[in-house]
Amino acid sequence: MNGVLIVNKPKGLTSRDVVNKICKKLNTKKVGHTGTLDPIAEGVLVVPVGRALKITEILLANTKEYIARVILGYETDMLDITGKEIKRNIPTCTKEDIERVLLSFIGKQNQEVPLYSAVKVAGKKLYEYARNDIEVQVPSKQVEIYNLELIGEISFLEDTVEFSIKCIVSKGTYIRSLIRDIAYKLGTYGTMKELLRTKVGPFSIEESNTLEEIEKGNYKLLSIKEALPNIKITKVDDILLKKIKNGMILDSFFDEEISLIEDKKGNDIAIYKKDKKGKVRLYKMIEV
Repeated sequence: MNGVLIVNKPKGLTSRDVVNKICKKLNTKKVGHTGTLDPIAEGVLVVPVGRALKITEILLANTKEYIARVILGYETDMLDITGKEIKRNIPTCTKEDIERVLLSFIGKQNQEVPLYSAVKVAGKKLYEYARNDIEVQVPSKQVEIYNLELIGEISFLEDTVEFSIKCIVSKGTYIRSLIRDIAYKLGTYGTMKELLRTKVGPFSIEESNTLEEIEKGNYKLLSIKEALPNIKITKVDDILLKKIKNGMILDSFFDEEISLIEDKKGNDIAIYKKDKKGKVRLYKMIEV
């Protein structure tokens, strides 16, 4: 079985939990996922199966869309409501302040990753340092916020403020960290209450399959070409096919920067990319 499942991950499960359930259902160990969702989060999880694991790197490059519920007034060690409170004050911001600050985050920026994350420093995951109370320099990385907007009404409570945001971000962006930074710019502290991933690249939550549907066999497994709608297909003859199967560097035979190569029968063979010299090189071999 080869293809890509678009799964609607429920709250309470890790991304690995979802993969394990799909492995059991499909009776294969060749299952992965792109873009981890924490147990508190729900929504779109892209799950490549079989030979589609070869295109994981391409699927990882996709932008992501989220809807998050924000609490202003306190911060936890995990930056969401599952963590332990470490900072608190009473926010005094207005709706206009929130809208202005959200707008200021659009663009490229360095983002400090959460301490409780799987990012590695000196070979160890950050959460391992945190759980053992070991001090570590938390790294930052460049991310890009393409769109960030307030949705729905703001709840001004006794000592907290709650609202929801919708954002489109580059891969590797931590919404928990984004909420923390938004709060700092508003002169307060922030914690993520809820997170829903509504889109990964071209895949939306509307077309996703629940675990219950998958368990009942009521799901759609996208083919590799369906999972890569933005990559054009190039069909090749038997002579060129033999060279491609051998991974040869070739003179360019397609106009785009990258192409999915098919044989005359429509079988997915490989993905080739252009290099700086105008040649095309093997990027991913899919057939084997």
